[in-house]
Amino acid sequence: MLAYLEMLPEPLLGRLTVILGQMTDVGAPLGVAVVGFGWMGRVHTQAYTRMPHHYPEAPPIALIAVADDVPGRAVEAAKRYGFQRATLDWHELLDDPRIRAVSITLPNFLHREVGAAFAAAGKHIWIEKPVGLTADDARAIVGDVQVAVGFNYRNAPAVEKAREILREGTIGEVTHARFRLLSDYAAHPDGALSWRFERERGGNGVLGDLGSHGIDLIRHLLGEISAVVADTAIFIPERARPSGATAGHQRGTGEPGPVENQDWVAALLRLASGARVTLEASRVAVAEQNNYGFEIHGTKGALFWDFRRMGELGLGTGSSYQDEPVRTFLVGPPDGEFGRFQPGAGIAMGYDDLKVIEAYRFVRSIVDGRPHGATLADAIRSAEALDALERSVATGGWVSLTAA
Repeated sequence: MLAYLEMLPEPLLGRLTVILGQMTDVGAPLGVAVVGFGWMGRVHTQAYTRMPHHYPEAPPIALIAVADDVPGRAVEAAKRYGFQRATLDWHELLDDPRIRAVSITLPNFLHREVGAAFAAAGKHIWIEKPVGLTADDARAIVGDVQVAVGFNYRNAPAVEKAREILREGTIGEVTHARFRLLSDYAAHPDGALSWRFERERGGNGVLGDLGSHGIDLIRHLLGEISAVVADTAIFIPERARPSGATAGHQRGTGEPGPVENQDWVAALLRLASGARVTLEASRVAVAEQNNYGFEIHGTKGALFWDFRRMGELGLGTGSSYQDEPVRTFLVGPPDGEFGRFQPGAGIAMGYDDLKVIEAYRFVRSIVDGRPHGATLADAIRSAEALDALERSVATGGWVSLTAA
């Protein structure tokens, strides 16, 4: 038997070794690593630790390793959350046989290199959106592994309820919709010129940061996008450079430098269904704090959702068509994953709960061997739409997307 195995091609032998190793680990904790320990790395870690509280059927999780190149950050994370290992260099984790799954919560420009390396090493991946700077970056993550992507807003029970209502045809055929993602996180002119504002490291700015969420929600609820036209702007053209590693959206104290990517985007989208959609996203919208949501209009009604009132869903429908009232529904245990967190309608869920749902769906994908939740394919389609938006800005005209 051993002689036969030695005759197998190296890639096949390596994959067989991984499979056999996993078979021997049935019932053992799922070893995970977190690469990048800023705010989102912490959110992923806490999602893993909370998962058995809400999903007792999930396999146990072992926090094997944490990697971050900021001195002291990984060591502190290991002490706080119980990781068995801390390192400055994520490369050291590629060959660790205890690690079967990796959260990649790094700046966008590192997604391609790190994601491709861990996929090639046979590690399952939970990676934050937008998965690189372009669609080509997302496509570069290739391997026989499950890849989950951090499009967390689709996990809100009210959004899942809205998707159910749309599929049932309650509001008729969708005619037009508006999606908005307005925030003030970069509105202060003294905010530091972090990687987010650099083309080489932050990509297309607000398009990838907030616009990618909008594109995913549009696709998740309404279907594929066939063509786009867009306009973008940089409203704060210069910022002070940071004096050291940045955390959050702190003030800059160094020399001024140019903002290289977009603060704002507005777009018109044609859907394959024939519906029309407007999408607006801003990171410099003074007096707007996470104003994310949508209004979807159909031939027999409309749906309304605001992330800031996450458990509410507005529905206007009836037989008169005119002067129809909007009823507000409070989602409850039967809707989406709400029942995993609260026993009755009207009890609020939070952002971090959406990431617990995401973590469970990622782990379930590993156990089942098939995807649950947002996937790499979703990230690629989102990135293709973002690339098309940029081409539209450059040409001043409509840009068509290839069919899925």
